[in-house]
Amino acid sequence: MPITVLPATGEELRAALPELARLRQQVFRAFPYLYEGDADYEENYLRTYLNAPGAVVALARAAGGRVVGASTALPLLQETAEVQAPFGPPEFDRSDVLYLGESVLLPEFRGRGIGHQFFEVREAHARTLGLSVTAFCAVQREESHLARPAYYRPLNAFWTARGYTERPDLHTRMTWRDVGQGQETAKDMRFWVKSGERGS
Repeated sequence: MPITVLPATGEELRAALPELARLRQQVFRAFPYLYEGDADYEENYLRTYLNAPGAVVALARAAGGRVVGASTALPLLQETAEVQAPFGPPEFDRSDVLYLGESVLLPEFRGRGIGHQFFEVREAHARTLGLSVTAFCAVQREESHLARPAYYRPLNAFWTARGYTERPDLHTRMTWRDVGQGQETAKDMRFWVKSGERGS
């Protein structure tokens, strides 16, 4: 079954928001995020990408147009203070960074190169905007976490192969409610960074 991965904007993206909200809830419910999502919150969050200048959302569609995955990015200066904070001078110019928000893909469609396509679309977008740095963050969970499946393998090798460097010195905290928990708790997030040539 062929999968297409293309950027979506405007009305196409607006129409896909409910489907994207459900997709995020489903995928992020699994380890390591264990995210107990809320559909209304998700749709409001995703509207950021409709309104933020320079944002991009890549949609992965299966036959019939069903959305089976999505990947987001926006200029770092459009992000929250806690995401921007680690990227200060002298190493970084915040106006030169594209923040890669998330990639979500249903399990049955993994292993087909779609993750690579998600990065390619967003990195091409960075070049179009004239930005030379792309970065994202990943949640840090302890090896002994009770919800960690025996088969779980982190994506570190994949990210390294894409040219990203893990930066333990660049970190922040984000808050959400874990599956089965009654209240939100703060999570440690570590950044991965890739520097390239500035686009034109």
